[in-house]
Amino acid sequence: MTAPLLHVENLNVAFFGKPVAQALDFSIAPGEKLALVGESGSGKTVTVLALLRLLDGARITGRALFDDSQRGPRDLLALPERELRRLRGGQIAMVFQEPMTALNPLMTVGAQIAEVLRLHRSLTGAALKDGVLELLARTGIPEPARRAAAYPHQLSGGQRQRAMIAMALAGQPRLLLADEPTTALDVSLRGQILQLLSDLQRETGMAVLLITHDLNLVRRFADRVAVMQHGHLVEQGAVADIFARPAQPYTRELIASRPERQVDETAPAPDTPPIVQAEDLCVSYPVPRPGWRGWFGKDHFAAVRGARFALPPGRTLGVIGESGSGKSTLGQAVLGLLPHQGAVAIAGRAWQGHPGTDRPLRRIAQVVFQDPFSSLSPRMTLAEIVGEGLRVHQPSLTARERTVRVRAALAETGLTPERFPDLLSRHPHEFSGGQRQRIALARALIVGPQLLVLDEPTSALDVTIQKQIIALLQRLQREHGLAYLLITHDVDVVRALAHQVLVLKDGAVVEQGCAAQVLTAPQHPYTRQLLAAA
Repeated sequence: MTAPLLHVENLNVAFFGKPVAQALDFSIAPGEKLALVGESGSGKTVTVLALLRLLDGARITGRALFDDSQRGPRDLLALPERELRRLRGGQIAMVFQEPMTALNPLMTVGAQIAEVLRLHRSLTGAALKDGVLELLARTGIPEPARRAAAYPHQLSGGQRQRAMIAMALAGQPRLLLADEPTTALDVSLRGQILQLLSDLQRETGMAVLLITHDLNLVRRFADRVAVMQHGHLVEQGAVADIFARPAQPYTRELIASRPERQVDETAPAPDTPPIVQAEDLCVSYPVPRPGWRGWFGKDHFAAVRGARFALPPGRTLGVIGESGSGKSTLGQAVLGLLPHQGAVAIAGRAWQGHPGTDRPLRRIAQVVFQDPFSSLSPRMTLAEIVGEGLRVHQPSLTARERTVRVRAALAETGLTPERFPDLLSRHPHEFSGGQRQRIALARALIVGPQLLVLDEPTSALDVTIQKQIIALLQRLQREHGLAYLLITHDVDVVRALAHQVLVLKDGAVVEQGCAAQVLTAPQHPYTRQLLAAA
């Protein structure tokens, strides 16, 4: 048998005496693709960061033998820092989950790639510049010379992820560690990045250790899979064997954790007034003209063009499309947060653009954002966060009455003092991702809305927590008759929640209709492409 490229024995990681990864044993052969899967908090990322000793304050024990091409097997956990630095970014590279935070915002993309080429391949001058452009072109970024001079914020999400992959490949690694490299991307970009990693892996022969909670991605990409739960490896083996015959109950639960559609109640009467009515909705942004023409005026970029739809109470309209298609812009226009042309009516009333006049509509239309950690104030307690809407929309309530309403809203989303002592005095960082999304829902529900705009409400959650949040949304819709405007790139979530589907491409509606019809027999080629990518 081929000697492993990386062999991990009895790896243990603990913070302040609390173990987060225990007795881990696994190997990766040269050119192999191993997927490490499990729920959030299972220890996947910590395990990989421990191999490169990138965890401050952690106690790491065990062995991680890496086959150094220059000096033979070396224990990564025992190497002097100088030796480990030679391997990091060179023979072992890493692609982080969120490139916007991993890339340096003060350096151009080209400069960051060039830094790796200088350090690990000693390139200078014209060879350095050519190397940067070659790597960007290799990862499929259009106009590599122009993109090399761009800063991270000037690239799209998919382009930033490709730039990070280019930087990882700059050192010609033998092992690539990829931490959730496609989580925040839409289905088309996710497929492109997955194909890119597969192509590069075949071309270079590098091994890949992939961290993910996307089981569809594991099926399409990996050779073997290792399943983690609460810091332990509970099962590992060939992908086909694990998915066909999982031995552990936890593995079976993960594989079965797909969003499920519940039986719909009676549809609203045909004459029921819609909660949201949009006619010829258009949103455009001013953009500078190129060259000297920019001195005399600006052009306009149409982010949404001619959207038309009606959303009755108790129903869900799913809005799907690639990044940049105009989904979030459409949602912000419906919420009255962006200037727009055409007509948008909430419960029969149009936005006026004045805080006092629009306040009653703000109570009717609430929003739940993609990332609750960034949308919830870290300085406020749950009592303050959830009760804030009551202070604005029902200022006559006493402090005691507000507290009673806050407790009831949290209990409705599954957060009770019995499960979480001192619940109201806690802060967002004391909760998991799924629990924070429940807090965001409670904050929106407490004012009694009729419409919730759900902007990628489950994209950052693992499969089991995603299933719980979707079941919660289904129950709340049945009990309160809520209308949902669901913005997502996850087709499984649309199948579970949506009654109607609207497909956006480059700001234009290319297809819309009943969810069952659009998702099973799409008419437009772009819709078929999206569904195939999913």
